[in-house]
Amino acid sequence: MVIVLHPSTTPENLEELKNELLKSDCKVCPTYGEFQIILGVVGSTQQINRDKVLNKKYVEKILSVQEPYKMANRMFHPENTVINVGNESIGGTKIALIAGPCSVESEEQIVDIARKVKEAGAGFLRGGAYKPRTSPYSFQGMKEEGLELLKIARQETGLPIVSELMSASELDKFIDSVDIIQIGARNMQNFDLLKAIGQTNKPILLKRGLSATFEELLMSAEYIMSEGNEQVILCERGIRTFETYTRNTLDLSAVLALKRLSHLPVIIDPSHAAGKWWMVEALSKAAVAVGADGLIIEVHNDPANASCDGKQSITPDRFAALVDPLRRIAEIDDRTI
Repeated sequence: MVIVLHPSTTPENLEELKNELLKSDCKVCPTYGEFQIILGVVGSTQQINRDKVLNKKYVEKILSVQEPYKMANRMFHPENTVINVGNESIGGTKIALIAGPCSVESEEQIVDIARKVKEAGAGFLRGGAYKPRTSPYSFQGMKEEGLELLKIARQETGLPIVSELMSASELDKFIDSVDIIQIGARNMQNFDLLKAIGQTNKPILLKRGLSATFEELLMSAEYIMSEGNEQVILCERGIRTFETYTRNTLDLSAVLALKRLSHLPVIIDPSHAAGKWWMVEALSKAAVAVGADGLIIEVHNDPANASCDGKQSITPDRFAALVDPLRRIAEIDDRTI
């Protein structure tokens, strides 16, 4: 349920209505727009006396939310959500660039890449410490040591850290170490994990599952938000289709659809979508052109010898050369990088 209030609503009016709604065992989520106040109400809304609410002079209208996702729904929050991380943000007019290697391999490697991508214009450092791999015999990451090396890179450059969490058992380490917790495609519907991170105050980068619909992705976001954490960033990273030439199929329509359905920021991962380094630059440009709020790009200083995903990684030099064309595309829509 969405309750739209008149701009003249006083703090006392708002408090009165909230207290009344809470008596019906509902959760109330206010959004303060430029011209109106909107209350998103979830829970036992059937217990609410709608006529009594509508009789209040400061209530303009009541709308029912038909979709199963409520808090992630744009009806609940008409204005775009902007998530602030230190001095950086995701979801505003500035396009976020998240760059770094698939896996942390050494202090020298991660610090060198961090310095170079920051100099090129990246605002965030990505790096895998715990790696979910298809084969149990593949490199699984440096784990806790990898997190420590990411922290060193952050200390050297000031870049906030984005790293993937695989298990709730490691959550405390991630809360202490990283700035944005990434949930990978394979864990998009790990609902116990989603509930656990929903009880933190860390921004969450939620990747779309291999075959997930838009609604399924938004319902996963809803699991996180329903626990109290509303700092969710949606990520399109390619879906599985019948095509085998690329690693996955990048669905650029996801940016348009998700931003219409939800107020949450949407970023694109061209590296995992293509699986081929020579496609990354063009797909990045397309993502910015279609309105993505950011990019997460795999950058490695020696892709040929990378511990994992070297085939989809670009070098720091290529990343630096990519930023200026992205900036020019962004300027068409009055955005910046």
